[in-house]
Amino acid sequence: MSAAKRSLITLFLLILGYQATYAQFNDTTHYRATLIASGSINKTDEGSSYLLNNAFNFGIKQKDFTMTATNSWIYGKQDNTLTNNDFSSALVFNLYKTFPHFYYWGLVNYNTSYSLKINNQLLAGGGIAYSFIDEKNAYINLSDGVLYDQSDLLMNVTDDTYRNSLRLQFHFAIKDDFTLDGSNFLQNSFSRGGDYIIRSTTTAGLKLRKWISLITSLTYNKMSITHSDNLIFTYGLTVDKYF
Repeated sequence: MSAAKRSLITLFLLILGYQATYAQFNDTTHYRATLIASGSINKTDEGSSYLLNNAFNFGIKQKDFTMTATNSWIYGKQDNTLTNNDFSSALVFNLYKTFPHFYYWGLVNYNTSYSLKINNQLLAGGGIAYSFIDEKNAYINLSDGVLYDQSDLLMNVTDDTYRNSLRLQFHFAIKDDFTLDGSNFLQNSFSRGGDYIIRSTTTAGLKLRKWISLITSLTYNKMSITHSDNLIFTYGLTVDKYF
């Protein structure tokens, strides 16, 4: 069975298995699970291509603490030639112990990417963040910190460096029916000029039911040390449940 067929079957079973219930984080709601299945298929007389983008996120929220685990896998081929086989897993901790809209964060992130020429990459570190707008339907957050980067690249190069990690994150919603989310990173090496990583994802969602949304996503990644980048546009579904 092809990867495309397996992904579609998995999405169908996940949707059937979910209850049509919805809530927000409150005094009794501390967990959130999100399943994302999206992709694109193009077939012409000259050839064919497809790209699958699947993700699972799980979050825990307490009064002064949140933890989010994210896992994503992008797989693609063009004319039977592999273009993407990219996996990312991250664990993020936020600690709210000071004044409103400000918090400390910690991150552990593992990546492997065929398209960006990364065999293995481990990022770990922490920093601070502040939300300039922090409302239910509008959110803009800026964070900064330091990450240790240990990478094994496809160019037979082992790379170790410390990076400054700057992130701009936003969320906007119109009557809870239409959402626009973005997460944008710039991660520069402290020791080498011209060594930087860009990660940018913008997602638009249209709610079909309280627990399921139709989404389109545009992702751009660039890693200067491997002289590689990718631009990915996908569309699909998100299943979101609080409990």
